[in-house]
Amino acid sequence: MRQLELTVIAEPGVKSGAVPARGAAVPVPAAPSPASAGPAATQSVAVARQLWAGVHLAGISPQVLQSLGVLAQRFSPQVSLVPPDGLVLEVRGSLHLFDGLAGLRRLLTQACLPLHPRPLLAFAPTALAALAVARAGRPLQIVDPARLIGQLAPLPLAVLRWPEETQARLARMGVRTVGAALRLPRAGFARRFGAAQLALLDRLTGRTPDPRQAVRLRERFRRRCELEHEITDHERLLRALTPLWEQLAAFLEAHQCGVMRLECRLLHRHGAATCCAMRFAAPMADVQRLSALLRERLQQQPLVEPVRACELRTATVPHQRDSHPLWQPGEQGGGGTAPCADLVEHLRARFGAGAVYGLVLRDDHRPEAAWQVSEPLLPQGAGIARAPHGLPPQPERITRVPVAAARPLWLLREPRPLAERAGLPCRRGRPLHLAGEPERIETGWWDGRGIARDYYSAMDARGVRLWVFRERAAPHGWFLHGVFG
Repeated sequence: MRQLELTVIAEPGVKSGAVPARGAAVPVPAAPSPASAGPAATQSVAVARQLWAGVHLAGISPQVLQSLGVLAQRFSPQVSLVPPDGLVLEVRGSLHLFDGLAGLRRLLTQACLPLHPRPLLAFAPTALAALAVARAGRPLQIVDPARLIGQLAPLPLAVLRWPEETQARLARMGVRTVGAALRLPRAGFARRFGAAQLALLDRLTGRTPDPRQAVRLRERFRRRCELEHEITDHERLLRALTPLWEQLAAFLEAHQCGVMRLECRLLHRHGAATCCAMRFAAPMADVQRLSALLRERLQQQPLVEPVRACELRTATVPHQRDSHPLWQPGEQGGGGTAPCADLVEHLRARFGAGAVYGLVLRDDHRPEAAWQVSEPLLPQGAGIARAPHGLPPQPERITRVPVAAARPLWLLREPRPLAERAGLPCRRGRPLHLAGEPERIETGWWDGRGIARDYYSAMDARGVRLWVFRERAAPHGWFLHGVFG
C-alpha cells in the first residue's frame, strides 16, 4: 500500500492549518527594513514611493492609443502603452500639480473623452495593478501598498489577460479570482502553468520590478492631408490646412520645440509637387503666426494645377517659451526683440528667403573674404539655439572689428581701378587727398588668392571718404575698394 505525503505551505501571516476562505484577502506582513531584508525590501520601498494611474480604453484603435499616450505626457513624463487597450502613467510626483488624486482623475478623464467616450481609470502602487483594477471597471484609488493584495483579491482572473486555456484549467480547480491564484503554492503554480504567469503575479503585487518602455515622441513633424476634392484657389487651400496646424501645435507643445524651417508641399494629379519652403531667423512656436506667414508666402506663388493633397514638414530645435519682461519696450529698462523678429519673418514671407539675410565676419584679413552671408542674427534673447537639419550651421561667435582698424561698411563687389596723377590716385579727374598712415595687408598665399596691398583712407573733392589701396607689386596700380558712410 502506497503512502501519501501531504505538505502544507503556509503563506506569510497565515497560521499553519488554517485555510483562507475563497475571495478573502491574505494578510500582508509589515515590510521589513531594507538593511535587514535585502533586495526584496528595497523593492517594497520603491513600490511604496510609486503611484500609477491605469487607463482602460475598450475598443480603441492603435493610432488613437498612440495619440493618447502623447497627450498623457502633459500629466507625467513616465507614460507607457499596454496594447491593445491600456495605458499606464506614474503620477506620484504630479499630484501636487493637479490638486491631488481627485483633480488628476478629473483632468485625465477630460483629456481622454475627445478620443474615447468611456475611459476607465484606477490608481495603484504598481502599473499592472492599476490597469487590472481599471479593466475590472472599479474606480479604486489604492494608495497604501499594504492594502494592495486585499483590494486585488476579489478581482476575476480575466483582468490579468492570461491565455484562455490557463484560465479554464484554474477554473476547474476552483481558482477564479486573483486572491485565489495568489494563495496557490509558487513552485507548483510555476510547474503547472508556467513561470511567465507567476512572474506576472509578482509584478502585479510589487514583488519584482516592472520596467516599462516609455512612449517615444516623433523626432520630426510630417503630416499629410488628402483632400476630398481638388482645390484651385488659395483660400480654400488654407482652410484645408487647419487640421495640420492643430497637429503641429500639439507636436510643438509635446516636444517643447520651435520651428526653424517650414515646408508646405502641394501635390497635384499631374506634374511635380509644388514646394513652398520658409526659413526663420529664430525658433517659432506660435502656430497662428506660422499660418499667417504661410498664407503670405502662398499668395505670392500661383497654383499651376489643382491641388489634391497637401503636406507639412518642419525642422525643429529646442525652444523655450517667451517670457514677458516687467518693463514694456520703450520704457526705462525695457527692450524687445519680438518686433524685430516679426519684421524679418514678414519680409521674408513676402519677398522670399533671400530678401533678408545677415552678415557675419570671418577670421580673414582680406576684405573681400572677411565676411559672409548667413541667416539673420537677431539681438540677444531671440537667437538661434542650434541649426536644424538641412540648414547651414550658425557661427557660435561673431568677430567684431576693432575701432582702430577702420573699415567701410560698403565694399565694392570688385575693386575699381583709379587713374593716377603725380603718384596720387584720381577720381572724376581730380586727385584724392590721402589721410593718415597706410595699412599693409599681405596674406592669402596658401589658397592661391594672395594679396599685397597698402590701404589708405582718402577724401575726394566733394568730401566723400573713400577706401583705396595701391598694389605693392608692379605696376603698382591704384584701386577703389570701399566707401565710408
